[in-house]
Amino acid sequence: MNNLIDKLKKPGLPRSIAELALLALVIFASRSVFGDWNYVPSGSMKPTLVEGDMIYVDKLAYDLKIPFTTLHLAEWDDPIRGEIVVFYSPKDDIRMVKRVIGEPGDTILMRDNRLIINGQPLNYSAPDQQTVSVLNDEEQQSFLFATEQLPGVDHAVMRQPTPTPQSNFGPVTIPAGEYLLLGDNRDRSGDSRFFGLVERERILGQATRVLISWNGDNFYLPRAGRINHLLQ
Repeated sequence: MNNLIDKLKKPGLPRSIAELALLALVIFASRSVFGDWNYVPSGSMKPTLVEGDMIYVDKLAYDLKIPFTTLHLAEWDDPIRGEIVVFYSPKDDIRMVKRVIGEPGDTILMRDNRLIINGQPLNYSAPDQQTVSVLNDEEQQSFLFATEQLPGVDHAVMRQPTPTPQSNFGPVTIPAGEYLLLGDNRDRSGDSRFFGLVERERILGQATRVLISWNGDNFYLPRAGRINHLLQ
């Protein structure tokens, strides 16, 4: 009986709670500074990213931030055209993922869903069928697909067969410290065509790979072909 009373008097439980709280703080601070993962809830980046993807975000790709803030302690690189970035929307501060299309100093316009960057029309070619195959049959039959050839990065895009208001914009000249971001699903993406340019400090990091992907059309089982899948 005395042994039981002695055990109850020991501050083991509060100490355990404090240790767990400290561990949680370290984990969240690490996610804030070094690397994080983000769940993809929408199809705005299809066919590159699909609903259910869990992407890895390299928080050290461009800078070092104070934990839990967007304040920069040091910067060593900037986002470049073609990279996929995670950022806070300038409209409502929601965390989003899009592709960098325009850098500071660029002039961008789009005509009939074809980009013209600094006076040079981009080339578009046949899509990589493996990239498109992640979509369901209805999407593959209802949309048009192409490989958009950005300088240094070829990536898949998709659009509706008929033009939409989003199919044309610009020209837009991008000032210092801001970026133009678009989704790869060009007619179904809320991006810089809606909320404007994105300031450099709002960009949290670069999305580099899909860690795992849960297929909502198949009982949320993992998509085998997307485990540790590199993004481009």
